[in-house]
Amino acid sequence: MTSRDQLLTQAAQLLRQRAEIDATDLFMDNLTRPEALRLAAAARSAAPASRADPPSATSASVSAAPEPAGPSAGGGALPLLPTSYTELRDAAMSCTRCRLAEGRTNVVFSDGSESARLMVVGEAPGANEDKTGLPFVGQAGKFLDLLLATVDLSREDSVYICNVLKCRPPGNRNPMPDEIESCSPYLEKQIELVQPEVLLAVGTFAAQLLTGRQKIALGKLRGEVHSYHGVPLVVTYHPAALLRNPKWTRAFWDDLQLLRGIMDSA
Repeated sequence: MTSRDQLLTQAAQLLRQRAEIDATDLFMDNLTRPEALRLAAAARSAAPASRADPPSATSASVSAAPEPAGPSAGGGALPLLPTSYTELRDAAMSCTRCRLAEGRTNVVFSDGSESARLMVVGEAPGANEDKTGLPFVGQAGKFLDLLLATVDLSREDSVYICNVLKCRPPGNRNPMPDEIESCSPYLEKQIELVQPEVLLAVGTFAAQLLTGRQKIALGKLRGEVHSYHGVPLVVTYHPAALLRNPKWTRAFWDDLQLLRGIMDSA
């Protein structure tokens, strides 16, 4: 084992310990994405053989909100979407249904396993995602990988990651309502084809869309088990928000424990 490998292993152990004691500051500027994924894998292997039982789905507060109607298309009738995953992805790659198609470098469709137990839904691609065509590859993506690793989850085998929008809004501005309406049918079809056991919505726009509770603040949506067409749905903060507000990391950790409890009881 090289000295670099030893440092990554030690960092993985430290990461898990820091999450458990609610430490906040974490700097990853010198990590490449492959190293971050290696660190995430090391964090999983560093997990103790037994851990305190996470909260179960039955003990958690279950939202009584009405079932969301599901994403719907705007800006004209949406052509019938393909029923195969490959054809759906191809359709998204050539989509021009909203103004965002004009300025994109790449369509950012997904990353991770198509047979994943967990689907993570973010809001929209950023500059790094637009450049690479993959979701969550910047600092927030590294942090997401590391946090998921603390509950033994990885986009390499058990997590599928996508966004509400498949194209980057200019200047990383918030998604516009008509853009969400135009793009969200692709997300609806992704959920239908991947068939995850659990959904994790990160950020306000993903949370409000999937819960169907458009006027409720994110902080009031988290801490409950929602349902999206029968699929358990957990809501939490976007990893980028955690980098700006480290004090929210503990809440994100608690939401991951809720998520892990649902998966363990499935």
